[in-house]
Amino acid sequence: MAIKYKKLWKLLIDKGMKKKDLRIAAGISTNALAKLGKDECVTTDVIDKVCMTLQCDVGDIMEVEMEKED
Repeated sequence: MAIKYKKLWKLLIDKGMKKKDLRIAAGISTNALAKLGKDECVTTDVIDKVCMTLQCDVGDIMEVEMEKED
C-alpha cells in the first residue's frame, strides 16, 4: 500500500499555485514539502494545513494505491 499525492499537484496546477506558494501559505516546512513530492509519509498536521489552505478534503489531495501481488 502506498500513498500518492498526484491529486495535490493537479490541484495546485488548477489553482495556478507553485509548490513554494503552497509551502508559504500553509506554513509547512521545506522538508514536509519534499516528502510530499517523494510520496513519503507526512504528519496529519501537514495534511490538515494543506487542506485548510486549499479549502479541500483529504481525498482531494491524496490517494492510497494498493500494491500488486505477484
